[in-house]
Amino acid sequence: MAFSATLEVIGDTAKITLTGELDASSAPIFRVEVENAAKAGVKRLVLLIQGLDYIASAGLRVLIFAKQKMGADADIYVVGGQEQVIDTLQKTGFDQSVIVQDTYEVA
Repeated sequence: MAFSATLEVIGDTAKITLTGELDASSAPIFRVEVENAAKAGVKRLVLLIQGLDYIASAGLRVLIFAKQKMGADADIYVVGGQEQVIDTLQKTGFDQSVIVQDTYEVA
């Protein structure tokens, strides 16, 4: 499946919808959207990953970049991940740096 990353900014929230496989060839696409979200000055980054089938180490590096780029005051949500993707986040400990949820609803 082809990878896609789609950014939507509403108020102080940026949502990036990820689909396909996030690996070395697709990570730069995701990184550009993270940079665009950071430029928008949002306080919340929501990664909608229901359609993400796989995440490689290159994808994890972009997640770490997102955490750094968004700043300490920003919350990052990882929403709707498939079991194998969430398992990867847990094994690397990245699930401790973000808010992992099955669904996302604005507070």
